[in-house]
Amino acid sequence: MRDLRRARKSVIIESPFLRTARVERFIPIFHRLKKRGVAILLNTKPLEEYDEIYKLQVQKSLSSLQSAGVDVLFTVKHHRKLAIIDRQVIYEGSLNILSYHDSCEIMRRTVSVIEAKMLIDFIGLNKFMEVK
Repeated sequence: MRDLRRARKSVIIESPFLRTARVERFIPIFHRLKKRGVAILLNTKPLEEYDEIYKLQVQKSLSSLQSAGVDVLFTVKHHRKLAIIDRQVIYEGSLNILSYHDSCEIMRRTVSVIEAKMLIDFIGLNKFMEVK
């Protein structure tokens, strides 16, 4: 959360699953980031790939995120879990960032402009993020 609050240019989050309670924790931060001109992109799986029991929750989460100024990209069969902040701070691992809070899953934090560029290029998100 500290790295996210300190973002100055861009935030990329790849989280295949969304849960309303978790998303709501991020919304105030996203609002503040957008006011500062930070580009925020979420890549998640399409609504059709969610189980019926979660679709309403996902729709609500997506609506909240988009209202906060988050650009949303949908990728079929998406399963990557990572965040890239300001094209240098990388969180990657098994934790769904916008889904679960109390979990035994982990994220690894790395600070590397080179690795961030390679990841962004590899996953093909350069075309979705403006370079400021």
